[in-house]
Amino acid sequence: MEHVSNDSGWRGSQEGWLEAAYESLLEGGVDSVKILPLAKRLNLSRTSFYWFFKDREELLAALIGRWRDKNTGNIVKQSEAYAESLAEAMLNVFDCWLNKDLFDSKFEFAVRSWALQSEDILNEVQQADHVRLEALKRMFIRFGHSEITADVRARTTYLVQIGYISMQTREDIATRMRRIPEYIAIYTGQVPERRELDRFFARHGYKPEAGE
Repeated sequence: MEHVSNDSGWRGSQEGWLEAAYESLLEGGVDSVKILPLAKRLNLSRTSFYWFFKDREELLAALIGRWRDKNTGNIVKQSEAYAESLAEAMLNVFDCWLNKDLFDSKFEFAVRSWALQSEDILNEVQQADHVRLEALKRMFIRFGHSEITADVRARTTYLVQIGYISMQTREDIATRMRRIPEYIAIYTGQVPERRELDRFFARHGYKPEAGE
């Protein structure tokens, strides 16, 4: 029978297997990402897995690829997005922290937990950290900051957010939104304009109360 990589019949699909692996990683860590449990989860035969992946290692590599493309890729993209001011540029980056389609915090936590038991994954995480920090640093330099100031501000911005993720911090949306202008002021040295905040709030479907 001819191999069809996007077959969605009795073998499932490559994306279906990858999505099941992603869900298992988030629920139970990397040790739960195994072929037989995934097959049971999908109600498919174990052998159908091999139509799409050579082995478990290839599946895990695909998971890391998905994490890298989404989380690192979008931080870089948002840091390079058009902005009239540094404060607005930072609000573009903050879109990542509020939009799961741009940055998946649970996925980030799961991969960082995985890195505790794998030197290869730790290297992936460290490389991602470097790429993200460099992107933020370039953003600050673009708006006139010196190399050292840009580096420190980039680290402050990024390490606080990684702290949020590592501590599994939970904030209701109103609390988060009220804090954002202060974070922007601390990170950039600029108070965001009302119109910049209004655009940001609108992107995330938030309506501030009078006086906010």
